[in-house]
Amino acid sequence: RDYSGKARRHGVNIQAVTGPTGELIWYSPALPGRTVDITAARTHHIITVCERLRIPVLADKAYVGAGGTFQVPFERHLGRPLTTRQAAVNRAHARLRFPVERAFARLKAWRIFRKARISPNRLTSITKAILTLERRR
Repeated sequence: RDYSGKARRHGVNIQAVTGPTGELIWYSPALPGRTVDITAARTHHIITVCERLRIPVLADKAYVGAGGTFQVPFERHLGRPLTTRQAAVNRAHARLRFPVERAFARLKAWRIFRKARISPNRLTSITKAILTLERRR
């Protein structure tokens, strides 16, 4: 059920929290790849903890409806383009998220994440080791 016919791989969903400069702070245990991002965030109580601690989160569109302190870009609707102000806010949002996206790209650069043929539980342990190595870079 976690097999992607398109990618010909079993997928996993790992949530990660980074600081404003892109340093990896926390990652979640791996969930099956079919798990939607917002569901994974709710499963690991990321939304609740950030709301309780009043930590602002700049999230992507996968987290629409998360509420709390999660900020997502404005959505374009069919036949109704974004206003100039909304487009400017989305550009600023993207600029602030750039270091975060680079951190995820660095994680995905590890070959084990591209060629993994192991269980999500083992991948969680490997992620922990990679996070340690990344912090020492």
